[in-house]
Amino acid sequence: MNRLFLTLGLIGAAGLAVAAEIEADVLDAVARADVVVLGEVHDNAEHHINQARAVFSLTPRAVVWEQLSAEAATRVPDDRGDSAAVARLLGWADSGWPDFSMYYPIFVAARDAQHYGAEVPRALARRSVSEGALAVMPGGPGLARVLPDAEQSAREAEQMAAHCNAMPADLLPGMVQAQRLRDAYLARAVLRALEEVGPPVAVITGSGHARKDWGLPAVLAQAAPGVSVLSVGQMEGAAPADAPFDLWVVTEPVERDDPCAAFR
Repeated sequence: MNRLFLTLGLIGAAGLAVAAEIEADVLDAVARADVVVLGEVHDNAEHHINQARAVFSLTPRAVVWEQLSAEAATRVPDDRGDSAAVARLLGWADSGWPDFSMYYPIFVAARDAQHYGAEVPRALARRSVSEGALAVMPGGPGLARVLPDAEQSAREAEQMAAHCNAMPADLLPGMVQAQRLRDAYLARAVLRALEEVGPPVAVITGSGHARKDWGLPAVLAQAAPGVSVLSVGQMEGAAPADAPFDLWVVTEPVERDDPCAAFR
């Protein structure tokens, strides 16, 4: 509990600039910002419980979902007492995302919040790999920025690692473009939510998109510099020394099949 109060005190004293690993109980009194980006490892149920804790504490006016299309978000019902019924309304079984039971607590914790979808249509994601993100989303937030060579290289290395070091090198720039497109879609949905219902806005997304250096927070800093953003990352096992978040939670890895086994 002392660590909870210490972390909150540091945030209060330093605005949103503090960078610290936290225990999950800090999320029960999450620091307020216009936008709170809540990262996850998609198939880790503990991460979704932590997101639900933060959403319940924040009482956001809006929740932006990487996992929902703009159209699907309009189908989130007011009565969310039946998990299976909500999943059916959202077409979750065909979405390709992990089991709805993991995400359901977040929908409940959101209470009266308005829901916004920021999922990139698959056809556009594929096009962005070959044509570039700006070509498929002209004027998209952050997409006009030319990436410095060091950032481009770091992003490509991250994509290679995420794809088991088995991705042909010539595809890596396109994979970076697809990630940039997803950040732009998230930013557009956040800006719409801020305009229509106001802050605070919670964002449910992968921790890669919660990164301060080149994820959604960086895009928002460029597109809407007056908007305060708090990034919360979640990771498994251990955090890197330079974790690119305001706050981050480290959990035990979940048991899963080795995703790289097929490449050996």
